[in-house]
Amino acid sequence: MAFLRLGMTSFGGPVAHLAYFRRTLVQERQWVTEAEYARIVAFCSVLPGPTSSQTAMLLGMLRAGPLGGFAAWLGFTLPSALIMASIAAALAAAGNAYDRPDARPAGLSAAAFSGLLVGLGAAAVAVVAQAVVGLARSLCRDVPTRLIAVGALGLALALRTQPTLQWLPIAAGGAVGLLVLHRIAGATEGLPLRVPRAVAIGSGAIFVVLAALAIVPRPPATDLIGTILRAGTFVFGGGHVVLPLLRSAVTDGLIGEKAFFAGYGAVQAMPGPLSSFASYLGWWNSSPLRGPAGAAVATVLFFLPSFALVFALAPVWNRIAVLPRAGGAVAGANAAVVGLLVAVIVESVAFGPVGRSAPAILIALAAFVVIAASRVPPWIVVVAAAALGAAVHA
Repeated sequence: MAFLRLGMTSFGGPVAHLAYFRRTLVQERQWVTEAEYARIVAFCSVLPGPTSSQTAMLLGMLRAGPLGGFAAWLGFTLPSALIMASIAAALAAAGNAYDRPDARPAGLSAAAFSGLLVGLGAAAVAVVAQAVVGLARSLCRDVPTRLIAVGALGLALALRTQPTLQWLPIAAGGAVGLLVLHRIAGATEGLPLRVPRAVAIGSGAIFVVLAALAIVPRPPATDLIGTILRAGTFVFGGGHVVLPLLRSAVTDGLIGEKAFFAGYGAVQAMPGPLSSFASYLGWWNSSPLRGPAGAAVATVLFFLPSFALVFALAPVWNRIAVLPRAGGAVAGANAAVVGLLVAVIVESVAFGPVGRSAPAILIALAAFVVIAASRVPPWIVVVAAAALGAAVHA
């Protein structure tokens, strides 16, 4: 029940989620100590995958074993996943087809609905921009990390037409950091729970299989599983980085561009993990796997690779976390995340629906100012941007 409540009330993205966890589980319920919580967060922060969901799963395991870990993930994820699947179902039903990006709810004119979608896209750009500012301050503090971020930006833009390779800038950043950066990152103590060797080996094998399935080419318009696995396997840096990795769903014909940005804008208003966008994409896509089954499969497959990696690497965490070279690789990968997020903004404004509308650009700027300069919850900004976009276009 604790994580179900957190799943319904934790707004604001991964960093905010970790703050909610600390207040509820460390300070109020005292399930773990401050030191134990810090060690779990440090471990999850340097792994690919949704950090807050990985942290929730490990906290649940520490409290009640494997079933507790599953219950923690389910409780934290279920509210936003159900809401996002419901939004996809409503839009799909209104259009009477899963593959129509122009479907709109009854009672809205075409112009108003188009404006609503553009407003949501503008809000998404603002949220990502705010994340870039915060991450850049903490992850790009010196010249080498800033240069890595710029290099990742250029590489990401060069790979704009190759969405399956959008993980490459992060890998390149980690490689450069391994060679040129010398810093210690991570915890100096082990995790407060033990993973048996057999479980670690089995989890590693599962991760390798899923990663291989993620990069195997598939025919366009049928690659939902591959698209979700690529995002779940290679996402690094939190829920906002899911956007460029799932963007291949548009180029592969799984979903229309407007519908994609509508879902990504809507998920900003959801509590819980931003990765519940996978539920939206799983429901409303043009592949044979869609509807309730598509939403369920997409949701599970998104989280499965990163959870397998958690169990695979937990036993060796102590051996690598304190090594200076390992810390440099982590710092380089984190700096590359900043460049990748900047590429998301550039692509959305230069090539996406936001850049084709002057009102959308103004809405995005206004949303950014409100999010950055006030304590207004992001979901309120998203709703306001959507309403403003609909009103302007109507």
